[in-house]
Amino acid sequence: MTKAAAELRVDFVSGAVAHRLRFGGGRGQALAKAMGLRAGKTPMIVDATAGLGRDAFLLASLGAQVVMIERSDIMHALLADGMARALAEGGEFREIIGRMTLLKGDAKDLLPDLAGEAVLIDPMHPPRKNSALVKRELRQVRAIVGTDEDAADLVRLALGCARNRVVLKWPSKADPINVGRACSHQILGKSTRYDIFMVG
Repeated sequence: MTKAAAELRVDFVSGAVAHRLRFGGGRGQALAKAMGLRAGKTPMIVDATAGLGRDAFLLASLGAQVVMIERSDIMHALLADGMARALAEGGEFREIIGRMTLLKGDAKDLLPDLAGEAVLIDPMHPPRKNSALVKRELRQVRAIVGTDEDAADLVRLALGCARNRVVLKWPSKADPINVGRACSHQILGKSTRYDIFMVG
């Protein structure tokens, strides 16, 4: 096991994730709006690049059924471990984890069979141009999963599979990924933007 993998832990019960669960702002959050969660509408979501599982957990906490896909063996194992611990916690955590399904494999192979209403793609972000060190945790994730050179291919494939929308989560100042078409609209945050492609 690499040093990054040994130090990294997926934690849904405490820390940043728990804080976001309590004080995040519910369906008014940019991610929830981008994915199409609104009053009376809770789409079935596929998180094609699960990573630490935080976005999937947030969406599941808002009532969505979320299928997570992770192709890295190490990240998949860390996610499964984090989900098991949250499940054991019981109560609200058990309920949220009950709406999350974790699949192992390449999203390009699995997406066509999933028929998700909304697909979230959050590829490994390009290194920042400024010198501020990226959060240690994200450096550890990058050390495990690499750079997601096939992000554009994944978005293009998702556009043919999603029933309602594909959402690309990307640094607000980064150049767009060229997927052959412009997004329908964007939701901009301080450091993150959501490029939303409406389909179907």
